[in-house]
Amino acid sequence: MFNTISINPAYAGSRGGFSVVGLHRSQWAGFEGGPSTQTVSVHTPLKNEKVGLGFSFINDNLGYENTSYFYGDFSYSIQLSAATRLAFGLKGGMTHYTLDDALLTDPSVANDPFFTEFSNRWTPNIGVGTYLHNERWYVGISAPRILNNDYNDGEAAGVDYVALERVSYYGIAGYVFDLNTNVKFKPSMLVKATNGAPLSLDATANFLFNEKLWLGAAYRFDSFNTFGAIVDFQISDKFRLGYAYELPVSGIRPYTSGTHEFLLIYEFKTKNCKCPRYF
Repeated sequence: MFNTISINPAYAGSRGGFSVVGLHRSQWAGFEGGPSTQTVSVHTPLKNEKVGLGFSFINDNLGYENTSYFYGDFSYSIQLSAATRLAFGLKGGMTHYTLDDALLTDPSVANDPFFTEFSNRWTPNIGVGTYLHNERWYVGISAPRILNNDYNDGEAAGVDYVALERVSYYGIAGYVFDLNTNVKFKPSMLVKATNGAPLSLDATANFLFNEKLWLGAAYRFDSFNTFGAIVDFQISDKFRLGYAYELPVSGIRPYTSGTHEFLLIYEFKTKNCKCPRYF
């Protein structure tokens, strides 16, 4: 929710200044080989404020698999009215897919060409997105990687063995309401659709107190149905620190103590920035 550029390149430069976001996520604590993700993103508008540039790095670990994404982001904005802008974005870069040596040296797979031949691969990809927003609301649609790269194909014992990088489509939306002079309410949602996987919907409800402290809750509707709590604090004019905790309510609930996510944001606003920014 606070790292939109990782899924939508049109978000680049939309915050009105130089922005750096770092995130660490440890999913399903207690599961050996459980998903772990680290992301770093940087983006900024250029002087004419119509063009935004950015860079995103994602490191994804799941069991023996490791996938790293190195992508540049470009956006171009059109001023639709005094307060509303429509941005179009392009994302391009490389994906690096590897398998851990612990798997490759396992006697059961050491001579399997489908592991050894495709255990270290670089593949190019591109993505697109649109982002419509003003100071109070936003709507976006994107597909951060649109090429179906095949990581492992061939035929083993007469059976096709295929591993594809599927296309994922994201839809995002949010609105900020003034409850009083010191409290704001921001409901938002994120929908993810991937061919071959269940539809995922994240619904969040956040409250902002005195332009400093975000407190909220979230629920993810998917195969695991996850509940989450969020806290985000503006430490100074340039730094924000956030934490999110998630707990599945599905059948895996007895086997994990939950998911932990940490967020650090550094921002340097330009003179023309319309602050504060709520997304």
